[in-house]
Parts: sequence; structure tokens; C-alpha cells
Amino acid sequence: MIVKRGLRSVLYALRTDARYASTRFTFVPEVAPDEYGPTTKLNLFQSINSAMDVALSTDKTAIIFGEDVAFGGVFRATINLQEKYGKDRVFNTPLCEQGIAGFGIGVAAAGSTAIAEIQFADYIFPAFDQLVNEAAKYRYRSGDQFDSGSLTVRSPYGAVGHGALYHSQSPEAYFAHTAGLKVVIPRGPIQAKGLLLSCIRDKNPCVFFEPKILYRSAVENVPSGDYTVPLGKADILRKGTDVTVVGYGTQIHVLKEVADMAQEKLGVSCEVIDLQTILPWDAQAVCESVVKTGRLLVSHEAPLTNGFASEIASYVQKECFLNLEAPIERVCGWDTPFPHSMEAFYLPDKWRCLDAVKRLSKY
Repeated sequence: MIVKRGLRSVLYALRTDARYASTRFTFVPEVAPDEYGPTTKLNLFQSINSAMDVALSTDKTAIIFGEDVAFGGVFRATINLQEKYGKDRVFNTPLCEQGIAGFGIGVAAAGSTAIAEIQFADYIFPAFDQLVNEAAKYRYRSGDQFDSGSLTVRSPYGAVGHGALYHSQSPEAYFAHTAGLKVVIPRGPIQAKGLLLSCIRDKNPCVFFEPKILYRSAVENVPSGDYTVPLGKADILRKGTDVTVVGYGTQIHVLKEVADMAQEKLGVSCEVIDLQTILPWDAQAVCESVVKTGRLLVSHEAPLTNGFASEIASYVQKECFLNLEAPIERVCGWDTPFPHSMEAFYLPDKWRCLDAVKRLSKY
């Protein structure tokens, strides 16, 4: 059963490349900070592989486990790691997401560093009880005597061009509702490696969602060595004066294009902020920007109702009420199951976001 599902998943994953991404957004490589040292050209899944390689080499207690990870995983993110570190440290599990999470909690509680893979975020829900009711509360219920902090759960997530309702979901808001977890979503290879290493070394259980459409379409010169990117700190990618634009993951690349279009077509200057971590999220950075611009657009692929944009909008409305010059705009996925043939109409593309910027600037 594992082999059959693995082969089907590999065939699916091999279709996930830059062809669809290029029709949806333009990925512009970023430059790694000089202090990170020498770099190597890597795509997103290779940078994630590099992060786990560093983790295994620097922490002898670290292990990697999940469905099909021994041969590299369906997206190849764990390729060659078992050959390098052995079957005791990189190994397959049964097809049981609840068991994967539960095993990870036990491993972490026993003092090891657990790096678990859930093959697709759409199938993380059987593990929801273990992550929300056990991992997130382990330290609290024991009065800080025990914790499951050395647990990181990785999972491919988000739209991919052909995933339909069972391979395209963005479930981050479910986990962001849970005190005790950290939820992290990178926008590219440089951030992915640094953020993943931060998660692996953090003393809180972390859920690390990897935008699968970026696995092969996002390519940057990634620092070759060991480095971390701080959790809970937003990254201001572009300074602006008229509208604050906030997102994370793949949507950041859509919003960067929107900022260019807004400047060119509307004469509107957008400040683009990548949250990177949505639990905890950097409310201070967002509010400081909104105080300056007076306008806010938040965008993500997940459905509109009760999506994480709702939390941002609510918080900013309270803290920046007297600074707002227009109602906060949310441009998100629709409140439906994720469609296959209608995916292009479901996703918050640059045109929907540009219309929102236009409404904000003319209010």
C-alpha cells in the first residue's frame, strides 16, 4: 500500500513545476545577506533538504520520519538523507498522520529532535488532535516540567495548478487558533532554509507549511552553511507610503507584482510585508506601517471567512482606528471547496488585488 500510494504521489509531484507558476506570478530571486556566507543555487525543495541536512549534522538526536521520506519523499525534499545518515535517523512510517504526529510528540518529549513530514497539508487533519490537544498543551499541562518543543511538522501546502479539492488547501488558520504552536510559511528558498532551521531548534512545536508551487519554480542563491531566520518577525520587502500590503507564502509574489502595477498604473506606493510567521505574527511591524500609510490590504489563498486575514484586520482596526483612511481590504480565496477547472478564478490574483488597492486609494 505504501509503495502504490508513493508511486502515485511521485507521478503527481513530478507535474509540479514552473510551467503553471509562470502563468500565475513572477518569481524574482532575492539576494542573501552577506553575513550568511557562500551560496549555492537551489530551488525551494533543495533548500529545505539543505536545512534538514544541517539539522541532522549538527544535532545527533535529530530524526526525520514520514510517509515515503526514506526514498526522498514525493517532492524529493528528503532525497539522499537516509543514505547519508542511516535508516535509524531517516525512515518511513505507516500511512497514519495521527500516528506520525503522536510519534513525533513522544520522540520530542523523550529528548530528541523530531522532524515529521505530512505528505500533503490536505491530509494533516487526522493529526489535528495530536498537534492541538497534545503537542501544543504538553508544557502547559505539566506545569513546565515537560515539553514537546523539539517537534517540527513539515507539509507541502497551497495551490499547485492541478491539485483540486484534496491537494490544494491552505489550512494555516486552523493551527493559528492554537496557543502553544508556531506556524511558519516561507516565500522562497533563502527564507525556507533559515526559517526551517529556526523551527527545528525552537523549543515550541512548529508547523511548517511549504508552498508546493514554489518547490521547483523558486530558485535563489541560498547560503550553503548554517543560518537561521527569526520566527515571529515580518520582513518588509518594499517600502511604501500609500497602502500597506500584507501576505505570506506564494501570495507574496503576487503582491510584489501588484505593488509594481499600482505604482505604474495608479501612482500608488505600496509597502509590501511578508509575515513569514503567522503564529506569532508581527503585529508591531504591520501596525507601524498602517500608521504611516493609513490603508491596509491583506491577501492569502485560504478562504475569506475566518481566514488569518480576519485576525490581522481585526487587530489593526482596533490598534490603528484613528489612522485608517479607508476600510481594510481582504482579498482571499472564496468560501467553497477548492475547484479544479476553476482554480484561476478561485485564487486571489494580481487583478483582484490591484482592484482592492484602487478602492483603498480612492476611498
